[in-house]
Amino acid sequence: MNGDESWFDNDINYSRKGTGVFHPNLGHLEKEDKECNPISLDSVLPDVLQEKILASLPIACVVKACCVCKKWNGMVHSKKFVLDDADVLSHNPWYFMFTGSDEPVGFVYDSILQKWYGFEFPLIIKDTWIAAPSCGLVSFMDEESSSELHVCNPITRDYKKLEAPLDPIFSVYSALAFSVDRESDDYTVVVVRSRQPSADYQQWEASIHVYYSQTMIWVPPVFGNMEGWRAGNVSVICDGILYFLVYSTRVGEIRNSHGLLSYNLNNPPSSGELMDTFISAPCALTCGRLMNLNNELVMVGGVGRQDRLGIIRGIRVWVLKGRDWEEVSRMPPRFFQGFGELDEVFAGTGAGDLIYIQSYGATVLAVFDIKSNQWTWSQKCPMSKRSALQLFSGFCFEPRLGVSP
Repeated sequence: MNGDESWFDNDINYSRKGTGVFHPNLGHLEKEDKECNPISLDSVLPDVLQEKILASLPIACVVKACCVCKKWNGMVHSKKFVLDDADVLSHNPWYFMFTGSDEPVGFVYDSILQKWYGFEFPLIIKDTWIAAPSCGLVSFMDEESSSELHVCNPITRDYKKLEAPLDPIFSVYSALAFSVDRESDDYTVVVVRSRQPSADYQQWEASIHVYYSQTMIWVPPVFGNMEGWRAGNVSVICDGILYFLVYSTRVGEIRNSHGLLSYNLNNPPSSGELMDTFISAPCALTCGRLMNLNNELVMVGGVGRQDRLGIIRGIRVWVLKGRDWEEVSRMPPRFFQGFGELDEVFAGTGAGDLIYIQSYGATVLAVFDIKSNQWTWSQKCPMSKRSALQLFSGFCFEPRLGVSP
């Protein structure tokens, strides 16, 4: 990408908390027509109409509009636009794809305009970090130690560092869940930690730590015992309930290798009763991904072969109805085969009506619209593979202006 085609802001100081200012941090992948005849819209349209026009554009176009003139930049940064007119902007989720490195640079896919943009994330993204998006904000946690937590708005670059929950016992596995109230913008962060309390590998304990932004405190953790199961790094909050995947610790157990536990954040159970909320997986899975789509719990799972259950033979989508799974769709064979390097595990994330599925070994991105029940490919991502062992990852987030951590 040529220098004159990029909107990367190289002067941003990533070591400080963001100001909430909307920076033009998208890098265009197309050359623009530089020959144009400037026309003053002030003599044609009043400010109120110009503001309404800006608010009706896709958010990627709003980024471009900020670079046109100081007046439009000021309009977009105005409190009125952010709080009122920005709600008109489309909330279709974007997908951020990056490599396993310490660089915050990747590419973001706009499903409305069907374009990829160069994108600098406001925090350093590592392949060992867990990301949990909700309503325009994204929460990050260091998966290796679960001791570093951030909440940020990727569009405004405003971010906040949270103190990690205190836990005197070292955890082996950690999961992160995150939920934002769209009305109040208050958010909830949940960290699920899993450990062995003894030398018996089948005996595991889970601790649930909950943070509320309204009070800015971590409530006392809840501990629960899990016999024959352990928690991993997959969890989500849906309609006030925390769901997290658990994995069998029984030797040779493949057919029932996955399950689901739920925890009511509004009416939490007493300590040690986690297994009472156990929900079986819909079938033998090689991989499971949980997501909240319009307050419905959705699972995207890799289905194992009958003769070799550890080998993926397809991808399916389910919605949880009560305690039962209802199959929504199966990835068509031409899409499944199109990944090329699809392993038994993959990246899967979604918001609104869209689900994004990506192989860790390639930049191919499949998009499933759960409302229309249609599978499509994204436009080809310009990210290239620098080595045979290089891995890619990603997650989606909803681009919004009027929300901050």
